[in-house]
Amino acid sequence: MHSVLVGHSGVTADEVLAVARGGAKVTLTAAALDEIAASRETVDALAARPEPVYGVSTGFGALAVRHISAPMRTRLQHSLIRSHAAGMGPTVEREVVRALMFLRLKTLASGRTGVRPVVAQTMAEVLNAGITPVVHEYGSLGCSGDLAPLAHCALVLTGEGRAEGPDGTVRQAAELLAEAGIAPVALREKEGLALINGTDGMLGMLIMACADLARLFTSADITAALTLEALLGTDRVLAPELHAIRPHPGQAASAENMRRVLDGSALTGHHQVGFDGVAPAPRVQDAYSVRCAPQVAGAGRDTLAHARLVAERELAAAVDNPVVLPDGRVESNGNFHGAPVGYVLDFLAIAVADLGSIAERRTDRLLDKDRSHGLPPFLADDPGVDSGLMIAQYTQAALVSENKRLAVPASVDSIPSSAMQEDHVSMGWSAARKLRTAADNLTRILAVELVAAARALELREQAAPRASAPASRAVREALLAAGGGGAGPDRFLAPDLAAAEEFVRSGALVLAAESVTGPLA
Repeated sequence: MHSVLVGHSGVTADEVLAVARGGAKVTLTAAALDEIAASRETVDALAARPEPVYGVSTGFGALAVRHISAPMRTRLQHSLIRSHAAGMGPTVEREVVRALMFLRLKTLASGRTGVRPVVAQTMAEVLNAGITPVVHEYGSLGCSGDLAPLAHCALVLTGEGRAEGPDGTVRQAAELLAEAGIAPVALREKEGLALINGTDGMLGMLIMACADLARLFTSADITAALTLEALLGTDRVLAPELHAIRPHPGQAASAENMRRVLDGSALTGHHQVGFDGVAPAPRVQDAYSVRCAPQVAGAGRDTLAHARLVAERELAAAVDNPVVLPDGRVESNGNFHGAPVGYVLDFLAIAVADLGSIAERRTDRLLDKDRSHGLPPFLADDPGVDSGLMIAQYTQAALVSENKRLAVPASVDSIPSSAMQEDHVSMGWSAARKLRTAADNLTRILAVELVAAARALELREQAAPRASAPASRAVREALLAAGGGGAGPDRFLAPDLAAAEEFVRSGALVLAAESVTGPLA
């Protein structure tokens, strides 16, 4: 397993994914350790002065008016972590915790936080040992950092709290650190604050969501293409010249993906003249859910591009308060506010909801005998005796409905905290949590469309022997091999849908199409 180098100039999204999901080891560069040590000298000099400095020799939040004497400052930092480790509810996923710890380590390595090198080194050791602090669902308002989630992580560095070991068992942090040979950290001035004052949780979830949605947008282009083909639609609307005159890059990419998946199909292009008597109602145009698929998916792609730009900027940031500037000044600031990240998390949730909505409309069209152009009702083997995919669409509709609720922005809300000192917050953590749910739901929604389109194409080819596109045929064969099922009498359907969900989630759908088309956007 490779090691990710953490320097003072930031990390990449791929490195975050490698640590969070791939378990990659982390190593602090010598330059980063030098930068950390230099900024610590500044903090030590301030700590020795009689004037109060926020985060160094004062309380926190609304309690910042109290000056804390030197003998009490270690207690101050530990009290901060203990009191702020106040999360409640279910534990969040291991990958989320590893992402937020790695991103906090990235900021420590910037040399702008004023911690000692041992603090950063201990965090790296905890990550490398596979020790994952227990972090709870609720506790962050997305301002002053993801406070409670980060505090639960910081608590483990001090040998307190609970964590999941490499074997997945939750135990006391002190036991896990001792087994790994890691000495707990005794926090000094500024260090407790530096460990919790960042947007790391919401940023980590944004980076992972961007990776997942990139795959899902490509998956949606593939399922839309299969549906177009099964409905005997026209691929002429995918011509590059049509998308060049409305130059949204995402739209052009989605249209090109669909065009390549449909290349070589003998089923498309029969919308006006019928298809061997199977399509009794020739059409001038396809329905919006089919014809406008590139426009909707493409808008989502462009939203994703903007979200990635915000994530890249945040990855280059050193978020803490106060910060140690390169010229030695220590200044308070508001960079911990999660608005930039929260906005794009909510924006992505809107795009996800709409993409799922149009996919469900296509599925419903495949199942409706009055709109499917010759397919049997609900794609059933013996309609009336068999119900086919009727209830699969119900499940899909329920997921679409939930995603519409999850698209309500979290970032437009704010609730005052800390005796009105922190009187406007971003709710970015909440935006990230609901986006993760929405992306999971979108995976299932696309899986249902895929099952329906694959079954429709199988029935279409049985009725009249014209070949589907090589790429769509490769997708159907791979889905069948993965347990996604095919046409036939009614059977226990949930396993077929679960197999299709994993087929989409794992990226196998995209790989199957690309085995014919080559790399898709």
